[in-house]
Amino acid sequence: MSGPYDDILHARRPVSTDKPPLSMEARAAQFAPFAALTGFELVIAEAGRHTDRPPVLDEQHLEELNRRLQALVPHLEEEPEVELVYFRPDELKSGGQLVTLHAVIRQVDEVCGLIELCDRSVVELDRLTDLHCPALGI
Repeated sequence: MSGPYDDILHARRPVSTDKPPLSMEARAAQFAPFAALTGFELVIAEAGRHTDRPPVLDEQHLEELNRRLQALVPHLEEEPEVELVYFRPDELKSGGQLVTLHAVIRQVDEVCGLIELCDRSVVELDRLTDLHCPALGI
């Protein structure tokens, strides 16, 4: 078989006499993918991250939650461990997630609508969805 490139088919690779050869890393960098949209992967991942809607509690559940909280308040000095379930809104997008927290309550401020925990963190009363204290049977 003969073709138009038979004369160069078995020729040696040309070597430049005026430029030094590139290192393997420099040669590989020529073929690295081009990232025209830097940060786009992060935006896609953030958009795909799942968040939940805040739960809507019915009147009966709210009354039960209030009853448990009122039963717990006189025992706060005993520092019983409680399990709080509350809705934490997402800082970057709409929605959020339900968080279960085992903690000791320092005080309940009904005027400000806050539950202050012993580690000085705060849970808003209107975000509270469930409360249990097994030590007190609540």
